[in-house]
Formats: sequence, C-alpha cells, structure tokens
Amino acid sequence: MTGLSPSRPATAVLLAAGLGTRMKSSRPKAMQPIAGQPMLAHLLANAAEVFDRLVVVVGPDMEDVAQLAAPFPVVVQTERLGTAHAALQAEDWFGEGDVAVLYADNPLISAQTMARLLEERRQPDVGLALLAMRPANPGRYGRVMTEDGAVTRIVEWADATPEERTIDLCNAGVLCADAGHFRRWLHAVGNDNAKGEFYLTDVVDLAVAENAHVRAVEAAEEELRGVNSRAELAQAEAALQQRLRAKALDGGATLVAPETVFLSTDTVLAPDVVVEPHVIFGPGVTVHEGASIRAFSHLEGCDVLPGAIIGPYARLRPGTVVGPDARVGNFVELKNATLGDGTKVNHLSYVGDADVGAQTNIGAGTIVCNYDGTFKYHTDIGSNVFIGSDSVLVSPLTIGDNALVAAGSTITSDVPADALAFGRARQQNRDGYGKRFKDARRAKKENS
Repeated sequence: MTGLSPSRPATAVLLAAGLGTRMKSSRPKAMQPIAGQPMLAHLLANAAEVFDRLVVVVGPDMEDVAQLAAPFPVVVQTERLGTAHAALQAEDWFGEGDVAVLYADNPLISAQTMARLLEERRQPDVGLALLAMRPANPGRYGRVMTEDGAVTRIVEWADATPEERTIDLCNAGVLCADAGHFRRWLHAVGNDNAKGEFYLTDVVDLAVAENAHVRAVEAAEEELRGVNSRAELAQAEAALQQRLRAKALDGGATLVAPETVFLSTDTVLAPDVVVEPHVIFGPGVTVHEGASIRAFSHLEGCDVLPGAIIGPYARLRPGTVVGPDARVGNFVELKNATLGDGTKVNHLSYVGDADVGAQTNIGAGTIVCNYDGTFKYHTDIGSNVFIGSDSVLVSPLTIGDNALVAAGSTITSDVPADALAFGRARQQNRDGYGKRFKDARRAKKENS
C-alpha cells in the first residue's frame, strides 16, 4: 500500500453503545465516572487533540451519552450485533484519509498514544495499525502473533494453544486504517461464531489475507486496559489518579501525602499550592498560587485565590470564590459564596448564596439562612463587618460596611453601615429557679 501524507485527514470512531451489564448499573458504561468525568469524556478530550473528525456510536435510548458527545456527530446502533457492526454504523462519517476505531471503555488512552498509532498507520508500508500491550497478567486477552515485526493474526485465548498462551503481547482492540480499506474490510466481516456477532478483530485477518502490512503499536497496560466491571473501574480510577498527581507535582504543587489526595481531570493547582492529606477535588476547582488546602477538605466548582487557607474539614461547593488571604476553617461550608480579601470564616459556619466583603470576620456557628423551602435568597455582607458567634442571618439581607452583629442574634432586617445590630431576646434571671426546677425533675424521675 502507498505512503500517506501526514496532512491526510483522520477520523476517530468512538464506540459507546455498551450497556455495562457487568457493572450492574442502569447507567450506560460510557457514562461511568473516572476522576470526576464520564469515561467517554476522557476519550473525547484526548481524541480531539489528534483527529480531525470524531463520531460517536451509541445504543438506542442513550440520550445522555449523545448529549455528552455534542457537538460531535452521533449515530445509533439500533441492534447490538458486535463491534464491527457498530463501527460500520459510522461509515457515512469516515470521509477520506484514515479512520481509527476506539472504545469508550478504554478511556485512558492518551493523545500521545493515539498520535503514535496514526503515525504508524501512515508509514509507507503499513496498511493497518493496532494497539497492543504487555499486561502483568495477560490472562484471557487475545494474543497478537507477529513475524519479522508484522502482525500475522490475533488468537483469542479460548482458541490459543498452550504455546500461544505464553505470548505476552496482547490485543487492545483499537485499529487504524485507510478509510476506503476499512469500509471494505468491515463489510466483509462475517458472524460465523458462537454469538453470531460481527467482531472488529476479524479485520486483522482480512487485512493479512490481502497482504496488507499490519503493525502493532505498544503502549502501557494502564492506558489500554478495558473497563467492564466495578473492579476494573476502580483500577482505572487508581491509574488516572496516579497520572493526575504526578502532573500536579510536576507543576509545582506540594501534595503532602499524594496517595490520599483525589483529583478531577480539570483540577488546576498552581505552583506553591500546598495540599494536605485526605483532600478531595471534585470537578471545576482552581487553586491559585500560594494557597493551602488543609486536611480532610472537599472542594467542588470553586476558585481559591492566592494565599487563601482552606480547612481542615472544610467544604467548598459550586459557585464559591475565596479571595486572596481569606481563611475558611474547620467545619465550614460555603455554597455559591464570595469572600473578599482577608475575610475569615474560621469555624462551624454555613454561608450560602452570599457576597462577603474584605476583612470581614464571621464568628463561630454563624448560619446564613438562604432557603425558605421553595426559593433561594441572597445576602450581601460588606467589608470590615464583624458577625458575632451563633448568629442567624435570614436572607434576603444586606449588612453594610463596618457593621457589627452581636453574638447570638437572629437578623431579619438590613443592617446599615457602621451600625450595631442586636437580634436576641433580653436576658432574664430568676433567682433560685434553676435549683427548684432540677430538684422537681429528679423527684419525678425517682417516683416514676
């Protein structure tokens, strides 16, 4: 077969019609999450770096998978008749150039490995390229037979001889070929097998039969292993977490105990960020230079600006922005809240749907009541405000700059700037009543 120009267009077909029966889940396999994102999202992101066109093959009634795939085109495999049949559903999108078939349940294939596959396919004498690995435990993987560097066939484990089973080069199932040849081979695949399905691996035999040179591109097991069960999902999570931690460390962040920190794919940790043990980053978190995240904190959908300190045992929910040098202490929860420069919410407080100015102090046990059971309401707290401990701020509410709210207050009306607000009942002392009350309760208990 003739050589190919590196400028040839390339199409990736992503097979995502699997039900994930072994997952024992009502959620499609492609939607199972790893590092805060569905498996398909990882594959889409990496494939988009390499291929000119992407098309996703889904099963019937998989609207959530189709929505995730947008804006890439989606085709439906109405009958699940095997992987070759699934790939053939995308035939109209092959175009000219090269076509690779990938799997949503192989979510960790890096863009670099995809590029190597495409580069190998574009060698002058290569008609078909595939991905292969040498797993620590080859188990029941299909074995890749080679001769003089060329792939001669793939032998499924069940059909392999004892000698063939000793071969450790295993098939990962990903293929790449010229679009025209791929079309022809897919149409030629038969279903004369126990399940009556059309298998993509049969394309290798068809290519070899035409004297097309087939080459294997090797990659690490952690990239190529399939995810078909909960146990394999956990293994993929562990592998990706190792990759994400290494990236964070290389970027200049300090992870005190890396193995205890869990990151999302889009987590951004700037240089000189310090992350203590047992911290979880959900999707959408950016932590800026010099900030510290203390132990046992959980962050999601938030922005932590330079010099801020979060935790320990803090929870930042989506929409939260913590300003420079602000402090969010133990057992504090923030939701859709903005804290200004140097503001402190140090312990045992909830602040939701609120904007808080600079250099404000919110005392222990303060609660912003932002929800009436039907609607959410907003609270504005100015700069240099002092909120006394155990205060309840009932939204909607505005507290002006330099105001002071007395400890134990329930505030239901706006507080002007520079004002002192009391929102509590006047204390009354009844001499001797405490002792009489306790004596009466003890007597009742003894006589009951």
